[in-house]
Amino acid sequence: MKKIGLCVCYDTKNFGSQLQVLATDEQIKKLGYQTEIIRYKKKLSLTFAFHTLPRFFNSYFVKGKMSGKRKSRRLAQHPEISKKVAVRNKRFEKFVEKHFRNLSAPFIGWEDLKQRSANEYDAFLCGSDQLWLPGNLGSHFYTLEFVPDNKAKIAYATSFGVSQIPWYQKKRTAAYLNRFQSLSTRELKGGQIIKDLTCKEVPVVCDPTLLLDVDEWEKIIPTKRIIEEPYIFCYFLGTNSEHRKVARELGMVTGLKLVTCPFLDNFVEEDQQFGDVQMFDMDAEDFVNLIRHAEYVLTDSFHGSVFSILHHKKFITFNRFGSESTSRNSRIDSLCELLGLNARRYIGNITTQVKCEIDYESVENKLHNLREASVGYLEKALDKA
Repeated sequence: MKKIGLCVCYDTKNFGSQLQVLATDEQIKKLGYQTEIIRYKKKLSLTFAFHTLPRFFNSYFVKGKMSGKRKSRRLAQHPEISKKVAVRNKRFEKFVEKHFRNLSAPFIGWEDLKQRSANEYDAFLCGSDQLWLPGNLGSHFYTLEFVPDNKAKIAYATSFGVSQIPWYQKKRTAAYLNRFQSLSTRELKGGQIIKDLTCKEVPVVCDPTLLLDVDEWEKIIPTKRIIEEPYIFCYFLGTNSEHRKVARELGMVTGLKLVTCPFLDNFVEEDQQFGDVQMFDMDAEDFVNLIRHAEYVLTDSFHGSVFSILHHKKFITFNRFGSESTSRNSRIDSLCELLGLNARRYIGNITTQVKCEIDYESVENKLHNLREASVGYLEKALDKA
């Protein structure tokens, strides 16, 4: 049985990231391959410094670091939130222990990764997630630059997270893309980026979480009702106060309680008094179950939208980011476009819009075709290993 090394964000403290790793792993095993999630630990060395130094001239990377420091400072000013972060992080860690038992022994440093991994795996796969964000260029791991030329390199539904690549990164981005034997992306605009940089037409495939149908997800994550009474589930990653106001409006009109899952990556003032029930002590399994049993779902999250679709929920998706060219709304744009769900994007009248019926028969037909094409791409790519 061939062994596939997975370069994925398994330990990111994020519901969607962990669920898509779970789905990727499950689907590859279904196709008859052994999988192992590669654990790479960076090591201070001249090689590490050589690889890392250019990142400090990457404006996206620098902005990301500065933003992270600002968030940390804000959280430090609110110890009550820090305690809730610690509780949820513990749940994320337990989820990893429960579901990801195929972790590799750690590869310590770039040279160790480059030398030993070549003998460990028949092929390497990176995906899904926003692994190719402009700010990540320079990490070299998710671009599979450590993999030798004679080993198959596969990208499954990997995302750039933006609509355009900065001009000063185009040459380097094209260089690593051209080393892949099999390329695919999750967004329509991602496909256009690859075509522009490599002259290759690549398939737009579904997010790994959509590769599994609702019955398969129930086998992996058994159904459990967390909130007994009917409720509206709200999951907002952005800080837009208008979105919270709209959710409260729907709660008042329907008489349903708002169950919220505050995003703990930052201190969000708008979330402090938002929701009748605030969920902190929860993991990705709880996230799925809260969507499963909700009457309505309001979210600006991609995976909040995905699991609403899988469970045939009445949902509304809000834009988390602005409409500028580098907007990171592109994955939700593609999801709604491919499945004929543009009417679920928030346009201003929540009480009317959320209650509109969704033709889930049509959605399922589109999803079936997308899923079949996506699995077909994955099968063909792995056959080359």
